[in-house]
Amino acid sequence: MSVRVLLVDDQILMRSGLRKLLEIEDGIEIVADVGSGPDALTVVPLCRPDVALVDARMPGMDGIELITELTRSHPSVASIVLTTFDEDEYLFGALKAGARGFLLKDASPEDLVAAIHRAAGGGTVLSDQVAGRVVAQLRGKAPLQPALSSREAEVARLVGAGASNREIAAELYITEGTVKNHVSNTLRKLGLRDRTQLALHVSSSPGAF
Repeated sequence: MSVRVLLVDDQILMRSGLRKLLEIEDGIEIVADVGSGPDALTVVPLCRPDVALVDARMPGMDGIELITELTRSHPSVASIVLTTFDEDEYLFGALKAGARGFLLKDASPEDLVAAIHRAAGGGTVLSDQVAGRVVAQLRGKAPLQPALSSREAEVARLVGAGASNREIAAELYITEGTVKNHVSNTLRKLGLRDRTQLALHVSSSPGAF
C-alpha cells in the first residue's frame, strides 16, 4: 500500500518540484498539495494523508502552528518539516509540536523518500545537520531515572534507532499491539509526550538503555 503524502509549501515551484520528484516513486502517492496551513487543515479530512511534508515558514500560519493543530486534530498524520531554515526556533518548535521529523531542503531525493516511509511507519527522522544540536540540547538537561523493564528498554532502544512499530515487532518477535503497549508504558514512566521525544531521549542518554 502506498504512503499518502500531503505537500504544504507556500512556494508553487517547490510544491511542483516535490510533486514531480515524489510521484514517480513506487509506494508514494501525492494526495494533495496546498500553499498554506489553513488550506492544509481543510484538505486533510478529505484526502486522508499518512504523511504531511510541511514548510516551516509560511505566511498566516507557519509550519509549527500547523503541526500543532495536526497533532491535536489529526494525530494519525505524521508531520515532517522540510525547510531551508536551519534555526533552533523551527527545529525545537517543530519537535515540541509533535513533528516526526525535520529535514533541510538540500536533502537528497533518496533521503527524503526514506524519511517519508520511516515516518509513515512510526519512525523519527532528523537531518544529520540538526541531529547533533538536538542531542546536545537534551544532554544539558537532568537525566531521568526510569524504572523500565528489560523489554521496555529494548523497545526504547529500537525507537531511538528510528525503528517503526512493525520493525520492532519483527525484531523482538512480538505483536505490534504489544509494541504499542510497551511504548505507551515507557512514555508514561519517562514523562514524555510521544515517540519522537522518546527517540531523542534515548539518543541523548544511550547508556541508560
